[in-house]
Amino acid sequence: MRRGPALRRPREDVLLALVLLHLVLALLAPVAAARLGRRVFLLVALAPGATAVWAVTQASAVLDGRPVVSSTSWVPGLGLALDLRLDALSLLMVSLVSGVGALVLLYCAAYFDRDQPGLGRFAGVLTAFAGAMLGLVLADDLLLLYVFWELTSVTSWLLIGFDDEDAESRRAAQQALLVTTLGGLVMLVGLVMLVQEAGTASLAQILGDPPSGGTVPVALVLVLVGAFTKSAQVPFHPWLPSAMAAPTPVSAYLHAAAMVKAGVYLVARLAPAFAVVAVWRPVVLTVGLATMLVGGWRALRQDDLKRVLAFGTVSQLGFLMVLVGAGTHEAATAGAALLLAHGLFKATLFLSVGVIDHATGTRDLRLLSGVGRRSPVLATVAVLAALSMAGVPPLLGFVSKEAAYEALLGDPVVFAGVVLGSVLTAAYSARFVWGAFARKPGCADTVVHAPSAGLLAPVVVLGLAGLVLGLVPGLADPLVQGYASSYEGEPEHLALWHGLVPALGWSVLTLALGAALFLAREPVRAYQRRASRVLSRVDADRSYDRVLDGLDRSALRTTAVVQTGSLPVYLGTVLLTLVLLAGTALATSTRVTGDVTAYDRPLQVAVGVVVAIAAVATARAHRRFTAVLLLGAVGYGTAVLFVLQGGPDLALTQFLVETLALVIFVFVLRRLPATFTRRPLRLSQGVRLGVALAVGGFVTLAVLVAGQARTAPPASQAFLDRAQADGGGSNVVNVVLVDFRGFDTLGEITVLAVAAMGIASLVLAGRGRRSGDPEGETALTAAGGQAVDEPGTPAPEVVP
Repeated sequence: MRRGPALRRPREDVLLALVLLHLVLALLAPVAAARLGRRVFLLVALAPGATAVWAVTQASAVLDGRPVVSSTSWVPGLGLALDLRLDALSLLMVSLVSGVGALVLLYCAAYFDRDQPGLGRFAGVLTAFAGAMLGLVLADDLLLLYVFWELTSVTSWLLIGFDDEDAESRRAAQQALLVTTLGGLVMLVGLVMLVQEAGTASLAQILGDPPSGGTVPVALVLVLVGAFTKSAQVPFHPWLPSAMAAPTPVSAYLHAAAMVKAGVYLVARLAPAFAVVAVWRPVVLTVGLATMLVGGWRALRQDDLKRVLAFGTVSQLGFLMVLVGAGTHEAATAGAALLLAHGLFKATLFLSVGVIDHATGTRDLRLLSGVGRRSPVLATVAVLAALSMAGVPPLLGFVSKEAAYEALLGDPVVFAGVVLGSVLTAAYSARFVWGAFARKPGCADTVVHAPSAGLLAPVVVLGLAGLVLGLVPGLADPLVQGYASSYEGEPEHLALWHGLVPALGWSVLTLALGAALFLAREPVRAYQRRASRVLSRVDADRSYDRVLDGLDRSALRTTAVVQTGSLPVYLGTVLLTLVLLAGTALATSTRVTGDVTAYDRPLQVAVGVVVAIAAVATARAHRRFTAVLLLGAVGYGTAVLFVLQGGPDLALTQFLVETLALVIFVFVLRRLPATFTRRPLRLSQGVRLGVALAVGGFVTLAVLVAGQARTAPPASQAFLDRAQADGGGSNVVNVVLVDFRGFDTLGEITVLAVAAMGIASLVLAGRGRRSGDPEGETALTAAGGQAVDEPGTPAPEVVP
């Protein structure tokens, strides 16, 4: 295990610049698309392309144990910074995120029609997603990682729902957003708990010195929930197959190489430090194995090629979760190799489906026949990718799967689950190849239009990459070992041939059983149909719909109970909540200490009695005008108390406000009945009286406690000291308003001016009403706001 690697800081914060480059091009894409059309994808491909090239130039030093770090101050007052770090695991992920991303963007330039609406928006969002994903795998701060995590959720929502006129696309986008965002919020709680336990948000420091407090297991479970939702683990997996409603490039990038790998990446990042925690392995291995088996089983039932690959992706993500979460050197080696292999073969297969859809107009494997003979190049590359997915030599998928078998042989239960899942993988890989390219008896050959070179080129590059890395695994071995070296143990180098070892025998048996399962596909499908009727009650997709329906019904019932339309009920609920929560805490955790005097001078008692009597009389008044006068007496009495306490400025303000309020009330009373509705004293009035007394007691206690809570010297002394020196005036209030709080005062004046203009407009509109016209439908001239009538009508009578 390498300790204390030397850090290299780029002179100009290249890491941050690369992330920002994605953002800049994403913002430019909608504008550039107006001139470039679909060639805008060639422009935005520069961002991931440049990132991939730069990562290659840094690979030697990073894999030698010298990660690149970048730190840019973000919010210094809160100690927040944009901390980025490129180490071996990040380099592996950047290779997928940026390398595959650049090829997918090039593919888009040939995939979409020239007159496709919204290309600029799509290119911008896809580039923004690539930048968010890049920031996620480079983030060296847990809170920054969460920010990028949520950015990928939002951008993926926009990409999945690109066709916003299609109901299926909208539902799929909503489902992906709800599931991944909910998981992200749960994960945020876990991340905050980890930060509190570790005393730092630095990911490198947390992994270097893992916290071991009592809340760490709980925090890890919460973080794993977020990782499971993002990587479509059981029971959160249905959002991924539903997301196949997105355009094929989105499926190839987000759901093969990038977004769904975020959860796997997070587990791989945390496993070297936290796999020893008791709760880690049982949770990760159980969920991973269940996901691998469920995804593989469901893939055998699909007739849409994209959905076959979608459920296959779910299965492979479960396999990856098992390997990167196992917490051993051998499993980490296999997990890193499979991470790379999966990104290559699954992106190749998704892009191949896009070519087939373009060339034939369908993705239904029951309707496709003889496509392989008419598109031999596409068929060859896609078959290579499918063989890699199945674990057939000499592809990289075989190398990684054999390494996985070697790593898991010591755990019979996990090994048996992985072998069974791999049998399903081999079966649905054969189903994909047969469905996409084989000639089927009794089915006419499908008409195939020759695909363009722009569509085929990215597919060929990705497909051949899996073959080359399988034939020469030493090319990928340094990248894989760079991550695996974070565990103790001797390196297990990747190799195409390890000799006649048990793993090789299990690989052969897996392929043989997978082939047999494919050949028996009709009996298997019949059994699946019978089983699906029994298991429909535990179907995760239906459970998601039932949960949403339950939430909708609960919301309607809650709204019917809470939203009664009664202002007293709303006000009473708010006040009771305040008393029960804040008041209880205040009464149980604080106490009034020191000297508390009832009054400073006898006159205050007299004024206070008058205010109290006026307040009670206001509540008991029968006539509205009387209640207004009594309410004014309460306000004027409060102003007198300000005067007695030595606050003439506050008293003057209170006098003016009360006077203006009285005038407004008088105008309003002209439109209201003269008296209140007299109601006998009932239970409801008793409840209101109780609420009023409770709130009054709470406010009294809060004032007493707040008055004694000061521990620092008052800030007012600083104003007194600086008024003459800084403001040049001895009137402290004027200096504060004009100098110290000049912008606040300007804002308040602006608000008053806007309100005055609004009131003036209403007054002018009211003066322009026609006599006898209750609706006041009189037009106003744009210049002076004076009332004018319809042409040919007599002048209106002005109503005072």
